[in-house]
Amino acid sequence: MSEKKKIAVLGAGVMGTGIAQTFAMAGHEVKIIYVYDDKLRAKPMETMETGLRVLADNQALAEDRIPEILERVTCTESLEEAAAFADVIFECIVENLAVKQDYFAKLDAMCKESTILATNTSAISVTEIAEKSVHKERIIGTHFWNPAYLMPLVEVIKTRYVSEDVVHETYDLLEKAGKCPVIVQKDVPGFLANRMQHALFREAISIVERGIATAEDVDKAIKYGFGMRLGVRAPMEVIDAGGTDLTYSIHEYLFPHIENSTEPSKLLKEKLEEGKLGFKSGEGFMKWSQSDIEKSQKDLIEGLIKVARALDRL
Repeated sequence: MSEKKKIAVLGAGVMGTGIAQTFAMAGHEVKIIYVYDDKLRAKPMETMETGLRVLADNQALAEDRIPEILERVTCTESLEEAAAFADVIFECIVENLAVKQDYFAKLDAMCKESTILATNTSAISVTEIAEKSVHKERIIGTHFWNPAYLMPLVEVIKTRYVSEDVVHETYDLLEKAGKCPVIVQKDVPGFLANRMQHALFREAISIVERGIATAEDVDKAIKYGFGMRLGVRAPMEVIDAGGTDLTYSIHEYLFPHIENSTEPSKLLKEKLEEGKLGFKSGEGFMKWSQSDIEKSQKDLIEGLIKVARALDRL
């Protein structure tokens, strides 16, 4: 009899399907719970099969494994069925605090006390999500990155209430599923990685806004410069390698000249008001044809597979 935990995923969208695929690939039985109009709109099994075939086409998965992976996944509309089934439930629904609170309260009342309840929120306080539940100590944040089946990182976010046993159990589950979990010790806005990512975005937009470089050259500078290095040697190691003395000297000179606004960029607001929404409208900071968008999406997946394989992270 398998000792692997049974996994349920609330929500059949892109992230929910990716998380379900992650655990199915790792040998877990998985149940996807349809919410809202998921049953009509979402196609998690087809989406998952497409993702698995992309992996197979890029020699990252044996093709003959696809059927047995898909066989581990079932779908249901019943919270009760999922609650009775699951050892761990990952929530991947709309980013709305009240809705999440209500779902967690329902699951908390239905599930056995040993069941871990995890949210994939990327923005909302996990502590606040737990507020309406009784067994707050078993509610935790697990922020996966898209595409969830390819990106190793998962941020494990502690709440004010979560037990250390739940933290350790969640970390261990993710690690055994092939992920690279990191523990976020404080439940703060942006958690860990998004704080750093959006600090970079703020400076990137500011450089364009101030006419220092074009949007295209900003991206080139990252892709062909320090962005290549980040997957091998990240900031804290770079600082230690160069010396804290050197970093201090650079910061003392540079920081007065870089963006420190606490408000979104005026240029970003202008793009929004002009309806220049990026891929959604065909233009944002750059222009995008449908073929450009399709190529970008294809390059992302295939590029991530190549990088993960090169760095032995797949």
